[in-house]
Amino acid sequence: MVLLKPSALTKSSKLGPQQQQGFSESLIGDSVEAADAFICQWVTPHLYDSSSSSCSLSSLFSAQNRLEGRRFLEVLGRLQYAIQSTVAMNPDSPKLAEGQDLMRKAMKHLEKEFYRVLKSNRRFLSPESVSGWSSESNTPSRSSGTTSHSSSDGELDSESSSELGNNRGGGGNTDAIVDLKMIANCMISSGYEKDCVKIYKKFRKKIIVEALSHLGFEKLTSTQMQKLEWEILEKKIKIWVRVARVAINTLFNGERILSDHIFSSAVAESCFVEITLQSALNLFIFSLTVAKSRKTAEKIFPTLDVYQTILHLIPKIDQIFSYDSTTAVRLQANESLEKLSESVNAMMTEFQSSITKESSKSAISGGGVHQLTRYVMNFIVFLADYSDSLATILKESSLPLPEDYFSSSGEENPGSGGRSPMAARLAWLILVLLCKVDAKSRLYNDSALSYLFLANNLHYVVTKVRTSNLRVVLGDDWVANHEVKVSQYLEKYEKMAWGDVITSIPRDSTAETVREESLRRFNEAFEEAYKKHKTWVVPDPNLRGEIQASVARKLMPGYTGFYKKYPVGSCEIVRFTPEDLNNYITDLYIGLERSVPVSKTKKYMVSQSHATDLK
Repeated sequence: MVLLKPSALTKSSKLGPQQQQGFSESLIGDSVEAADAFICQWVTPHLYDSSSSSCSLSSLFSAQNRLEGRRFLEVLGRLQYAIQSTVAMNPDSPKLAEGQDLMRKAMKHLEKEFYRVLKSNRRFLSPESVSGWSSESNTPSRSSGTTSHSSSDGELDSESSSELGNNRGGGGNTDAIVDLKMIANCMISSGYEKDCVKIYKKFRKKIIVEALSHLGFEKLTSTQMQKLEWEILEKKIKIWVRVARVAINTLFNGERILSDHIFSSAVAESCFVEITLQSALNLFIFSLTVAKSRKTAEKIFPTLDVYQTILHLIPKIDQIFSYDSTTAVRLQANESLEKLSESVNAMMTEFQSSITKESSKSAISGGGVHQLTRYVMNFIVFLADYSDSLATILKESSLPLPEDYFSSSGEENPGSGGRSPMAARLAWLILVLLCKVDAKSRLYNDSALSYLFLANNLHYVVTKVRTSNLRVVLGDDWVANHEVKVSQYLEKYEKMAWGDVITSIPRDSTAETVREESLRRFNEAFEEAYKKHKTWVVPDPNLRGEIQASVARKLMPGYTGFYKKYPVGSCEIVRFTPEDLNNYITDLYIGLERSVPVSKTKKYMVSQSHATDLK
């Protein structure tokens, strides 16, 4: 609200001294008389008594009195203009002190009206509501911090008011913003800026502090947090992640928008800084403390949660805290990212070291999946879920991966992951694991079991990659390359485990004694293989089915053809029908320690029911 009118002052300044004094005396006299008559209708002694903190029961800016409120401000505008004119032309006027005293009484009343509007509209002016408003209507540019006023008299014009109403879903709260802005303009232009912003800062700061407390944020010093047990700090991290998102996107964002709507640029900045700065700095003290925690592998995921939260909020932080006076917040957020990044890198190194140092010497029973393989792959799968953060953290990589580790051509394949630093780092961790698995395969005395162990573990690794975000990170070529290696392990396993059985399958022969001898060798070879492999395991049902089907394809056709061609079904040496043989094969690799009951002294024919019982 512009209270001085330069054109009027210019005209009066051309008058002579006596004329100027007469003009100013008449102006101040008329203004005081008019103002006193109107102001006294609303300002009563208990309302402008400085010791009173109560609000008017019948407010100037209530719905039914809003037009009177506008008139009140207009009257004060004319009074202020008269006071300023008299100070310039006739500072010794006896009416000047009367006018100034009347202005003080009116300003005390406006203080209470300003507080009342803030308090009675707290719901509409809550950070949750305000953060959804348009930041374009009558707000400063985020980059420049300057204010674009809607109209020359300081009031929101009808277009801006309408837009605010649309953004906030009602007229009552729109009126509140208009009222607050008009009162603030009046008080500030009348020299009562300190009184106005003091009320605003105290009221809004309390809202922020209470909101953070309600969300569960506990203000702790860096020293206090360093003394917390990790389990307690981890719980606080989960709370902090939720608090930080709400604080930036809702609380601080809402306060920036609200102060920009009500005050001019410089005053808006002062209010926003006073209300939010310390709370924002306290928020990022926590993240810096997390970064300083002792570096162990199990802390990497909570640390990444904090890093990822800040990384996603950085654009909003830069936008909201764009003032020079809030540089500390931006610096602290970026310092947090830097320190957390260093911490994550250290934990990645620690994790790799823990894989290398794993020293268990006990072979996994039956050649199953090693617990190290399960732990490491689950860990890496979780890491891949933080791909956007890790892509920022792991910016460079000089890991000596084989040329064909990602693609058969040795070229980058952008469509399947490429060789980004993150992909290289995660692939390197898997390679370290596979080298460890290869070393553990030498703990088995049986070469066939050693290859089955390698196939089981590599298949587990490939499955984890294929069914998780790791596939996006490492690419389809990586999966295809390692699936080939699984097949190679299985081929070597079958050759060593079932080679003797396959070569002993009975062949066509005219001599019955030869046929019987061939059958006897096959029985012994199959029984021996079954006894051994019955205790071996293939945990993955799909892989187990593939191995069973492969073994059956190599054994069943030859044995079935021999069984049907020659009348050996009644021979004493026949142990298995083709159906029995198939049942025994499908009973392999499930880890149950049972063996084929073989009688060497009497005929033993395994019927379908017996085979079922054995399973």
